[in-house]
Amino acid sequence: MYRDVALDGLTLDEMEIGDKAYHQKTITEYDVYTFAGITGDFNVAHINAVEASKNMFGERIAHGALTEGLISAVLGMKLPGAGCLYLGQTLKFTKPVKIGDTVKVEAEVIDKIPEKNRVIIKITATNQKGEVVVVGEATIMPRKK
Repeated sequence: MYRDVALDGLTLDEMEIGDKAYHQKTITEYDVYTFAGITGDFNVAHINAVEASKNMFGERIAHGALTEGLISAVLGMKLPGAGCLYLGQTLKFTKPVKIGDTVKVEAEVIDKIPEKNRVIIKITATNQKGEVVVVGEATIMPRKK
């Protein structure tokens, strides 16, 4: 079931295995340059079209951590939502995210650990073509009652 929760977020008891939510955003040139400025990551793969044209993708790509930020958005705003703590993650980048791509990050509850108030969330990010660009898992601590 897809969830779209209120700003108070969900508790562990309010989540069920199989619950899903998603966040979607088109990555713009502004996003890439702003992210570079905030983080200091001015790698030519992201900001220099001439040099990036020589890489294996033939063009500039978005920072992997920018895509990771979209994961934080779906967890912090939708599943479980406000009040949760993002404790850890494992991710694999399977395809580059390019400027102009629309990335949809889907989160799905796959395990609950009540004694520790933890939830394991499966993460799948796809582009507008339906190609998987990131897969992984996140561990979160939902808000208490």
